[in-house]
Amino acid sequence: MAKIDVLLEGYKRFHAKHFLGDDKLYARLAEGQMPKALLIGCSDSRVDPSILMDADPGDIFVIRNVANLAPPYQPEGESYHGTSAALEFAVNNLKVEHIVVMGHSGCAGIKALVDGNQASPEEFSFLQSWVNIARDAKERTLEKCQHSDEDKYAICEKESIITSIHNLLTFPWLKEKVDDGSIELHGWYFSLSDGKLYLLSEEKNFEEANLG
Repeated sequence: MAKIDVLLEGYKRFHAKHFLGDDKLYARLAEGQMPKALLIGCSDSRVDPSILMDADPGDIFVIRNVANLAPPYQPEGESYHGTSAALEFAVNNLKVEHIVVMGHSGCAGIKALVDGNQASPEEFSFLQSWVNIARDAKERTLEKCQHSDEDKYAICEKESIITSIHNLLTFPWLKEKVDDGSIELHGWYFSLSDGKLYLLSEEKNFEEANLG
């Protein structure tokens, strides 16, 4: 784990680059943000979207949560809706044109989904409650594993991306924009072991991105 002093040293380098020199990026960003893409990514410390995409500040509006999940539309209820609120802001206020759900290999959140609740009966698991958003992805995974030797966790990591895209379309104001072509939805999968990026096709297959 990084020591706090290491993080502060990093901030000093950031501050010197963007605020003490001739860089005008944050002078412009202070006037407002206009990202064209929203990316829903995992909280995992190894898969920071801005680093993976080599993006500048202001390029991507990022929502990060355990297992990069988009919940279904729930306009009422007692739960807090942090991910849905951020989605609403990106779509209706920032007018993003692309929404990417990006999963990754070795996701502990998806492992918790596949393996089931490890908490004692007396404990409430925030983690398990959250990842159960993708329980249909788990069901599809277990069905596929009957006919495949592929790693069940890897299958579920990809299936959960498909579930999240389906859930995004349950938000009426988002579906309207998808239907009229003003927003495009994308599913991406990043492999930590070899750095390859896979894109979800219309046929619901993940194909390696062409970087040529």
